[in-house]
Amino acid sequence: MKKRFYPSQQDFTCKHCGNWVSVHPILSGVSNRNHCPYCLWSRHVDLFSAGDRLSACKGAMKPIGLTIKRQRKKYGDLLQGELMLIHSCTECGAVSINRLAADDDADRLLSVYEDSLHLEGEICRTLAGIGIFLIEEEHRVLVSQRITGTMIVVKGEVVR
Repeated sequence: MKKRFYPSQQDFTCKHCGNWVSVHPILSGVSNRNHCPYCLWSRHVDLFSAGDRLSACKGAMKPIGLTIKRQRKKYGDLLQGELMLIHSCTECGAVSINRLAADDDADRLLSVYEDSLHLEGEICRTLAGIGIFLIEEEHRVLVSQRITGTMIVVKGEVVR
């Protein structure tokens, strides 16, 4: 197995909301913190792969939606993969997907999902062009279950 080199990360203050963010894996559940758990904004710091921190852009990256990370299984169900956050750079337009962290604000994640249902034209074409599946309205229950860990029950029936 090939090991990746990640430059040491340091706690930081979010450039968008001003909150202090710890990068300690015990809090986030991830080894490579790349967004604020409060507002979910990030910075364009990676160039070739997650954690490389080689981008010169350093622009603010807005959370624009949620996707499912594709599995390596050729015939696996698309919806079985890991829920990921989609970011778009406000400076250069680069798009990236990032793992959710254990300490991400659940209400804010749901808000990003709701906002993504109203994305229009160009950004949707860009995402489709690079193979990023934007989670749609029909997967509302899946999103809610993955983020909150609860099921939606209506009149005693689990909504699917």
